[in-house]
Amino acid sequence: MEHVTNKLSKPSSNISEMVSKFAKVCKLRSIGVFSNDHHYQHNLIGNNDSLSMGEDSSDATEETEFHGEKIHPQPVVVPMKSNMYVDKDIAELFDTVSALKLAYVQLQEAHIPYDPDNIVAADELVVAQLEALCKSKKAFKEKQFSKTKLDPSRSDSRRSEIDVIEKLLEKMKSQDRDKDAEILRLRQELHDLDSGNAVLVEKIKEKSLERRNVRILNVSMFEDTFKRASKAIHDFARPIISLMQASGWDLNLAADSIENGVVYGKRSDKKYAFEAYIARRMFNGMPLRSYDVDDVLRYDDPINSLIDNPKTGFANFCREKYMLAVHPMMEMSFFRNLDQRMFILSGRHPRTPFYQIFARMAKWVWILQGIATSIDPNAQMFSVHRGSEFSDVYLEPVQEEGVVVSKGEQSNFKVEFMVMPGFRIGSTLVKSRAYLSETKHPAGT
Repeated sequence: MEHVTNKLSKPSSNISEMVSKFAKVCKLRSIGVFSNDHHYQHNLIGNNDSLSMGEDSSDATEETEFHGEKIHPQPVVVPMKSNMYVDKDIAELFDTVSALKLAYVQLQEAHIPYDPDNIVAADELVVAQLEALCKSKKAFKEKQFSKTKLDPSRSDSRRSEIDVIEKLLEKMKSQDRDKDAEILRLRQELHDLDSGNAVLVEKIKEKSLERRNVRILNVSMFEDTFKRASKAIHDFARPIISLMQASGWDLNLAADSIENGVVYGKRSDKKYAFEAYIARRMFNGMPLRSYDVDDVLRYDDPINSLIDNPKTGFANFCREKYMLAVHPMMEMSFFRNLDQRMFILSGRHPRTPFYQIFARMAKWVWILQGIATSIDPNAQMFSVHRGSEFSDVYLEPVQEEGVVVSKGEQSNFKVEFMVMPGFRIGSTLVKSRAYLSETKHPAGT
């Protein structure tokens, strides 16, 4: 019994599961157990047109009786037409399947009556037939592969198809390269056209500006703009002086720090030092060049122009010049904060009274520099230095009383500091404005 038990433990549970699944798939009904009260009728299917499964199969169909119970296996009979061509591989496959079914029947017979030795033997036979079935499957795949590989006509046909596809692919790649080259050429052509159009647009603008300038710009207009700019600088200096005085600044020290050692005819003349300071900041570092000033001129209030067009040249000019003209220490003392300065630095423009006065001054300075070369491309801006002798050809005093030379005396006026620069427009000189000091000498000396 121990020997039988050891033999029974050899087959794996996996093989039993495979056999069980195989039985379900095949729907094999190989053994029927009936009571004595029922009649068993056994019909063996077979005729001249059927193919039996061999001697082993016929032995398996014999009835056995055990304790009054009849056991009758039913072997598989594969019907085939006599005139059908039977492929050797298919025939072998059917033989293997039939042998597997027969081994399964024998495994069932070994259980009734229960015979451990026969069970082990039948189990090993089932495993052997399953392995044979796997080998048949593998051999069939290898034959198919070899047949495909060794079949020259099929190989040549596929090679021809591949060659056709490769040629088509190369043709498409060539067409793609040609299209890419055409796209690059068209892009370059478009770029050249855009560049040419941009040049033409600039020329059209220049010609249009020149025609407009010929029609509306002249020396008389420039002189009027010069006066407006000079007055706007004077108007901006007034709140600067008032705020400095209200903030506790020493105006004498402030005026001396701007122009040191100046002998003023009147105390109120020190205001010209502040005007000179503002004018230097506004005209500093900006060469004369022609640009369109219509966008600024059409606004009565320059703040509206700055708000509507915050990224124009005029807007940038206002921002830069405010930072130069109004020192942060000065602004802090005026307003106790730098909020307005930070607001302007962010690209915006406030509607505060102080900044509105500044914007009006910036407007006329901006227009003055923009129309100078529009009237005369060779227009020039000039300045006078301290100590220069007075000449009424190119200088104009800012003193309200003016400069008067009495008869019998030789008057010598010299420049203390320049308040406004002068301009040469064609043959016309727009005089520079300066604060003068006078030294009188007796006649004949």
